[in-house]
Amino acid sequence: MSGKPLYDQIAVREVLPQAEPFVFVDRVMEINAGENIIAEKDLMQDEVFFAGHFPGRPLMPGVLVSEALAQTSGLLLGLSSSQGDKDKQGYFLASVNMKYLSVARPGDTLRLESRLVKGFADMYMFDVTASVGDLKVAKGSLSLARERR
Repeated sequence: MSGKPLYDQIAVREVLPQAEPFVFVDRVMEINAGENIIAEKDLMQDEVFFAGHFPGRPLMPGVLVSEALAQTSGLLLGLSSSQGDKDKQGYFLASVNMKYLSVARPGDTLRLESRLVKGFADMYMFDVTASVGDLKVAKGSLSLARERR
């Protein structure tokens, strides 16, 4: 995706409760508050997970693709908050139903899309897709639950 991001890494880290090396969103490219979001993650050769998954033919583990999509979904909630929720609200991944269709490798830009399907009390359901260029890497649904404090 080309163009200037709406939110850069600094803004993303102000909303997400995760810290390096467990932040899998670099920037937000589009957002329709309370509806959908498009974010991106640049996959660099020196990402810690590439060293062991797999030596000689590195690829991003599917569970981390799912985590990137969950973080993107959490960003949709956080950036859509009427208070501009900068409290780093925690959500946990309550359920995942993903199909992995291809792989993401070093040098790729992973495009992360999430659409809010339904929210009820402290639970939120999303349809999500991860892609590299025109190639879908993963698609499915996930649910996030607000962390109880």
